[in-house]
Amino acid sequence: SMSRVGKCIDNAPIESFFGHFKTESYHLKKYKTYEELVADVESYVQFYNTQRYQAKLNNLPPWEFRNQVA
Repeated sequence: SMSRVGKCIDNAPIESFFGHFKTESYHLKKYKTYEELVADVESYVQFYNTQRYQAKLNNLPPWEFRNQVA
């Protein structure tokens, strides 16, 4: 979804995710095809949710934090 005009905070979680993706993956590679880019985004989403530790989540990856809270 798109943020409302003047409400950039509406989109903060996805902006944060793509900021990390660009820093940790996108800018480190040269994609020859659109399919390579899509595969890398899908791979990074999996990594981000299952392996990437997050300080705001008690230094746990999101899936592990959700399992502890549930």
